[in-house]
Amino acid sequence: MRIRSLLPFTAIALLVLTACPGAKSIQSLLDDPGQYDGKTVRIAGEVTQSIGALGIGGYQVNDGTGTLLVVTKTLGSTPRVGARVGVEGTFRSAYTVGSHSGAVLIESKRKTE
Repeated sequence: MRIRSLLPFTAIALLVLTACPGAKSIQSLLDDPGQYDGKTVRIAGEVTQSIGALGIGGYQVNDGTGTLLVVTKTLGSTPRVGARVGVEGTFRSAYTVGSHSGAVLIESKRKTE
């Protein structure tokens, strides 16, 4: 039953990925964060959390393979929860402890659908 509940989300994630050419899966970024650290990457997915204040904001993107925090410095520019986005930015690996990796994407461009 769990697989059936993931099918609609996976279908949406695939559509968003095709709308953002060259997008990497979040899982691939987190599986080998050292390979991408400091490099420009693209991701696409659905915004699951969003917060902004004083000209800085952050939002979490889920692409069906994982979630990644995106930081933006564009005033008043955090997308709403539920929005589908394609984001390009600089990937920064924060830590890897055992099987857990923490990282952020510093947004340079975003397309919201």
